[in-house]
Amino acid sequence: MVLLRVRRLFPRFPEDAVPHRLTVVVSQSRSQNPKKRDLEEQVVAGLLGERGIDVTVVPHLYDLKPDGSGLLCLSGITDDLLVCSWLYPRAARWILDRNQIRGQEGTTLLKSQGESDDEDEADVNEENDDKLRVIDQLKLPSRRVYCLDLRAYNESSVYLDEIKRIAGELATPTVELNGWINGNPKPEQLERYLASPAPSPPSPTIIDEDAARRWYPVIDLSRCTNCLECIDFCLFGVYGIDAAETILVEQPDNCRQGCPACSRVCPENAIIFPQHKTPTIAGSADVAGTLKIDLSQLFGAPDPGAPGAEKAAEVAARERDEQLLLAGRETVGTEVGMPKRHATEPASGEPKDKLDELMDSLDEFDF
Repeated sequence: MVLLRVRRLFPRFPEDAVPHRLTVVVSQSRSQNPKKRDLEEQVVAGLLGERGIDVTVVPHLYDLKPDGSGLLCLSGITDDLLVCSWLYPRAARWILDRNQIRGQEGTTLLKSQGESDDEDEADVNEENDDKLRVIDQLKLPSRRVYCLDLRAYNESSVYLDEIKRIAGELATPTVELNGWINGNPKPEQLERYLASPAPSPPSPTIIDEDAARRWYPVIDLSRCTNCLECIDFCLFGVYGIDAAETILVEQPDNCRQGCPACSRVCPENAIIFPQHKTPTIAGSADVAGTLKIDLSQLFGAPDPGAPGAEKAAEVAARERDEQLLLAGRETVGTEVGMPKRHATEPASGEPKDKLDELMDSLDEFDF
């Protein structure tokens, strides 16, 4: 409002002097836990009136309806975006992306739940830089998208300090108003401007949407190589391909509640189920990369050679068969949807090497 008044008085006020804004979205927890609600409210209250920051409150990010008011509101945000949610940042980012809310990944100094200080996901992909990822074919807007995990800290001050730090980095440098004036305003114009009442402190935008709990896969396009193993494996019509023959979650609500089987057969660990109890599947960056496989035995991974130990592909086939039975269909075991995985396994009787064993057991441990 102030800027509009300045432009009416001084029409040569330059466009690049428009203050930079950061929109902070607080995604509410699924539960009504008073401690979680209190943390959300403290973050919102601590940001109201902060220069250059707008605040929006939405229901749980994962549950927003495709045609609901929550995603409509988020889609209309064109400034830099920061999302505080009860999810791993990797999961939150790709939930936004699947709804065409995109931008360059913003860097935060805060660690997510269970994330080590010396872990860096950029190092994870170093071995596989020669692979073409789906994200390499996307043209992302220049704005930044930041994601913070509300599960990581109990004090709202930690989040407020980081949000204000990010907003400060993004802010347009301020200048004296008179430096932009070409000529002197008339006394009555300046008097009228100075007499104008100051704008009221902004209120948060609150989206009240009746969002039921959902369950569907989210694809991490920074890891996905478009191998299409997921579309071959899933027998419920969840996946499809777009006009460029790129994988997408076409019918998310066809997914079977609680079933993460397709994530276990993805060779790049690119499929996320944000509400799964296992960090690997829920989007933890710490266990997402192939570079960390060699470290898995240090953290109590089950011995793949132990009697009766179930391999990841076997778990996936069993989970899929369970869902087929619940849907009144016949089971298929490992005979359908895993030809590429079978083709890369050692021939019958040929022992697996260490990497094969670690790959098979990666998704079976829970930190």
